[in-house]
Amino acid sequence: MPTQTLTGAKCRSIKPEARARKHFDGGGLHLYVSPHGAKVWRISYRHAGKPKTMSLGAYPEVTLAEARRLLAEARTALRQGLDPMDARKVARRAGMTFLDASAAYWAARRDLSAGYVLNATAALERYVMPRLGARLVGSLTRQDWLDVLQPIDEAGRHVYVRRVRLWAGHVMDWAVERSHATTNHLRDIRPARAFGRSVVEHFPAVALAEVGPLVRRLALEAPLLSVLACRLLALTWVRTQELRMMRWQEIEGDVWRIPSARMKRRREHLVPLSRQAQALLDILRSRQRGEFVFPAEHTPLRPMSDGAVLMLLARLGYRGRMSGHGWRSVASTWANEAGWPADAIERQLAHAPADETRAAYNRAEFMTPRRAMLQAWADWLDAQQADPAG
Repeated sequence: MPTQTLTGAKCRSIKPEARARKHFDGGGLHLYVSPHGAKVWRISYRHAGKPKTMSLGAYPEVTLAEARRLLAEARTALRQGLDPMDARKVARRAGMTFLDASAAYWAARRDLSAGYVLNATAALERYVMPRLGARLVGSLTRQDWLDVLQPIDEAGRHVYVRRVRLWAGHVMDWAVERSHATTNHLRDIRPARAFGRSVVEHFPAVALAEVGPLVRRLALEAPLLSVLACRLLALTWVRTQELRMMRWQEIEGDVWRIPSARMKRRREHLVPLSRQAQALLDILRSRQRGEFVFPAEHTPLRPMSDGAVLMLLARLGYRGRMSGHGWRSVASTWANEAGWPADAIERQLAHAPADETRAAYNRAEFMTPRRAMLQAWADWLDAQQADPAG
C-alpha cells in the first residue's frame, strides 16, 4: 500500500462531506473528517489479534509531520509487543489533552439525555477540537478560549457561543476537580461583557384566521418527514426539540410519555394522542428506520435536523410568519377562545406550576380534559383543511 500519500496542501483543502470520511496517508494513519468539518488524526492497527483505532489529535494543531512521527512511535511500540494506546497513556501521565478530557467527561454524564450530549460534543468537535483538542488542559489560557469563542460571536451566533462556552466549561471544571488543570479560565470570561446579544424575538405564529390556508397548503405537500413533523407539532403542542428526539419506545397506546430528561422543566410530560395523531404515527411506523420517530435523512442514528420544519415553512411562503414552535401559540389561542380550562391548557403546554405537589396533582387530574381538548383541536384543524370558512 502506498505511504505518505497526503500533503500539507491536501490536508488544508479537504472539505467535509455529508458523511464522515477517512483520508489515508498509509501505514494505518488517516485523517478523519466529520460532516461538521472537524479533522482528527487517527491510527488503525491490530494488537493481540484485535483491530483498534487510536486518536492522535486534531488537525491543524497536530500537523501532518507530527502525525507521521506519532505513527512511527506507535509502530515501534507494536514491534516491542506493546499496545500503542497503553504506551501513550504512560507518556501522558504528566498531563491530559482537552480532547481526552472531553471524551472522559461526557462518557461519565449518564444523567444527561443522549440528544443533549450529542449537541454538546458536536459543538466542541466543530469549534474547539481543531484548535485546542491536542493541547494539555492545564496549559489553556483565557486568551486561548477567547481565540476560539470570539469568531463564533462575530459570526452573529450570540446565543450559541454561550452554549459552547458552557459545554467547554463543564469539561474544564471536571479537569480541575481531577487535578489535570489548576484553573478553568472559561469562568473568567463573562458572557455579558465578552459577547454580543441578539434581539429577542418571539417565535412567529400565524393568527387563527390563517390556520386554514396553512393546513390546506401542508395537505398539498408530499408526506415528507418534515411535513409529518410539522403536522404532529400542531397536533401535540410540544416543542420542536421534544418532537425531534421522539422515540418509538415512548409511545404507549394513545399516550406519548416524554421522559423528564428531555423536558425544559425536567418533569415527565404526558401527551394524549388524538385519533389524527395516532393515524399519522401509523404512517411513520411503516417507515421506521431505528429508535427515532423522525430520524435524520442520512442516518437513522440521529434525529432530524432542528431546522427541518422551519425550512419547510419557509419554502411554503411562511418565512418569518410561522415556525414549528408557533403551533403552541396558535393552539393556546384557540383553546382559550374556545373556553377550555386554563389549567388544562397550561399543563398541555408543559407550563407546570412551581409547586411540586400541585404539579403532580395536575398531571393526573387534567388528563381527561386534555385528551378531550386535543381531540377537539385535531377535529377543528380537519375542519379548517376541509372548509375555508372554518
